[in-house]
Amino acid sequence: MAVPRSTRLLFQRCPRPLFHRSFHSARRLAVVKPFLLADIGEGITECQLIQWFVQPGARVEQFDKICEVQSDKASVEITSPFDGVIKKLHYEPDDMAKTGKPLVDIDIQGEIGEADVEKLGGTDEDGGVEGKGEIVDAEESVREQEVEAEGEREEDVAKPKVPAAWRDQGQEERRGDREKRTLATPAVRHLTKELDVDIADVPGTGKDGRVLKEDVHRYVTERKEGQQQSSSPGAGLTASATSASSREDRKVPLSPVQNQMFKTMTRSLAIPHFLYTSTADLTSLTDLRKRVNASATSPNQKLTHLPFIIKAVSLALQHHPLLNAALNTKDAKKPELTYKGTHNIGIAIDTPSGLLVPVLKSVQDLSITDISNTLRSLSQKARENKLSPADFSDATFTISNIGSIGGGVVSPVISEPQVAILGVGRSKVVPAFDENEVLVRREELVLSWSADHRVVDGAECARCAERARGYLEEPGLMMAGMR
Repeated sequence: MAVPRSTRLLFQRCPRPLFHRSFHSARRLAVVKPFLLADIGEGITECQLIQWFVQPGARVEQFDKICEVQSDKASVEITSPFDGVIKKLHYEPDDMAKTGKPLVDIDIQGEIGEADVEKLGGTDEDGGVEGKGEIVDAEESVREQEVEAEGEREEDVAKPKVPAAWRDQGQEERRGDREKRTLATPAVRHLTKELDVDIADVPGTGKDGRVLKEDVHRYVTERKEGQQQSSSPGAGLTASATSASSREDRKVPLSPVQNQMFKTMTRSLAIPHFLYTSTADLTSLTDLRKRVNASATSPNQKLTHLPFIIKAVSLALQHHPLLNAALNTKDAKKPELTYKGTHNIGIAIDTPSGLLVPVLKSVQDLSITDISNTLRSLSQKARENKLSPADFSDATFTISNIGSIGGGVVSPVISEPQVAILGVGRSKVVPAFDENEVLVRREELVLSWSADHRVVDGAECARCAERARGYLEEPGLMMAGMR
C-alpha cells in the first residue's frame, strides 16, 4: 500500500531529537552503586573511620585505597573492588561506620560482572541488585535516559557557565585539602579532643607524617610556653578562659579499643577466677640469656626474658592441655570444652592506641629465637598500627606482661572462651640464702595465674604453674623438652 504524500512529508520534517541515544537490547546496570562496608574479621559490627583517601568526583581504579578504618583491634585500609568515580561519602572522619551499610557511592562506568554486583550490596531473587540500582531492561533504560536528557537541558538553562580556569583552581584547592588530611590513630584523636587541640595544627613525626601522642603533648607544652611568654592583657584573659574550660566535665565516646575492652571485660565478669602465684628464680636463666646475647651480632638478635617465658608456658601446656582449652557456653545446659591442638598464645602489648593482644601462632613448634623474632615483628606492627585482623585471631592462651611498666603480683582477667591467663610482672634482684645457708644474689619473678574455676580446679592450675616455673629455673630442662 502506498504511503500518502502528506505522511511522507510529516516524517521528513520531523527533526532528529537533540538528545538522542541508540536503542540497546542488552541489559545494563544503573550507574551509581553503594559500596558496602564488609566484615573485616571476627564478626566486627562497626569501625571508626580514620581518614578518606578520596573525595567526591575522584576517579578510582581497582585496588586503589578508598579509606582507612579502625576496628576494635586493628587499622585496615579499604580498597576499591572496581573502576569508577566517587559520587558520595556516607561518613565523616571519626564517625562509626556500620558493617553491611553503604560506605561510599561509586559511579560505575560500563558493564560489570556478577561478582562485582555482589560486592556492591547483594542480589535479589531474580539475580538483580537490590534498591535503586536494580537491573533494568532496554525500554526502561531508554525512558530513564530521556528523563536524564530533559534534566540536562534544564540544568544547561538554569546554571551559568563557569570559566574553566576557575573550575581548575577549585579542583586544585580541594586536592590540596585532601593532601593536608592528618594521619592519626583514634587514641591520638581522642587525646586532641581532651586537650582542645586542632589535630591539623600538630606537626606529625610518625610514619607518613602520622601524629603521635608525643607530638600532641609537645604541641600543648609549646603552646602553653607561648602563652606564658605573652605579656599582653588579652593573652592573660585567653589563658584564664582556657584554664577554666579545661576544668569542665566532658562526655566522650569510647575509642574502638576501649569499646572492645568494655565488651570483653563485661563478659569476663561471669567467669569465676581462681588465682595462683608462684615465684621463679631466674638467676640461671639470666646467666644463659647474657651469654647468648654476648654472641649476638646485632641488637635484633638479643633475647629478653619474655620468649623464654612463652616457651616455658607452651611446654607446660603440653602436660596440662586443659588450660589450653576453649569453653563453649552458648548452650548453658550443655557446655562443651574444646582441647586445642596448637598453642596460639596472645601477648598483651601497650600501644598508643591502647591495649592490643596479637597472637603468636603454633608456639609449640617454635624455637626461642623464632618466638623472639615473631614477637619483635608483632610489636613493631602494633606500634605502627599495622596489625591485621588475622594477627588477633585464634588465641588459645594469653600472657599479660606488665614488667616493662612495673609491678610484681597482678590479677589477670580471663578473656573468653579461653580458660586461663598468665600475668608477668617485673623481675627484681633480692638477697637470699642458698642450700648452704650462704647469702647470695638472686633474681626473682612472680608469675600470676588465673584459671576459669568452672572447669579448672585449683590443683590442676597449680601443677601447670609449677611445671612452667621449673622450666624457667632450669633452662636445661626447657631445652631438653623442646622439639
